[in-house]
Amino acid sequence: MEIILLTALAGIVGMGLGGVVSALLGKISPKTMCWVLSFAGGVMISVVSFELIPEGIELAGVGIAVLGLALGVGVVTVLNRVLDRITIKDGDSLEKHISQAGVYHENQLINSPALLRSGMIMLIAIALHNLPEGIAIGAAGTHDMRMGIILAVVITLHCIPEGMAIAAPLIGGGFSRRKAVILTALSGVPTIIGGAIGMMVGGISDTALALALTGAGGAMFYVVFGEILPQSSIITKSRVTTFAALAGIVVGLLITSLH
Repeated sequence: MEIILLTALAGIVGMGLGGVVSALLGKISPKTMCWVLSFAGGVMISVVSFELIPEGIELAGVGIAVLGLALGVGVVTVLNRVLDRITIKDGDSLEKHISQAGVYHENQLINSPALLRSGMIMLIAIALHNLPEGIAIGAAGTHDMRMGIILAVVITLHCIPEGMAIAAPLIGGGFSRRKAVILTALSGVPTIIGGAIGMMVGGISDTALALALTGAGGAMFYVVFGEILPQSSIITKSRVTTFAALAGIVVGLLITSLH
């Protein structure tokens, strides 16, 4: 039950808090959003590198850890391709999802229907990405509650800016603030589902646990390196996102060093 509560904290509460921030602040600068996302991505990189991967290697060896990373990247890649086929409209390219590119264009607010569509696409995409994060919490918590708590805190930090990225276009597209916050919070439900999966898989064997941990780590790497950091650099056109990510890595290292 503790693990399920951790996943609810990370997913539903984290996403919901992001929605509340957008509802209270209104229009949020895309650059600010990118900096916050990059920082959170850096924290996640640190936790995957210094917690999940070493634990996977210790449990089942380097080969299994590498296999898990590859599986995680592969699963998220497939999910993104499926989402692209569902959401591409009129020749648009929506392969990259976690950004504010669909919310603001040339610093001008785009029309409400487009904002609403952008918000719904991001809601679906981020909800799918929350599944492996829940698996990581579930598997880690089954093996070591301290690691599960650390992951839950880190993923909560990561979910807050993602919630902001979902709620802002929904509100701009015509949703009431309350409805936007509720929908944003509900996008964290897959984290709980992932947590249940992680608990089941992690309890099978050390090899299965290692695959769950490193697989979730590979999925997180893909989201950070394949989507968040590249798009943040494109949108901000500065190196501040790089420094934000590096600061996040340092903070993540400090968090993982806590015992």
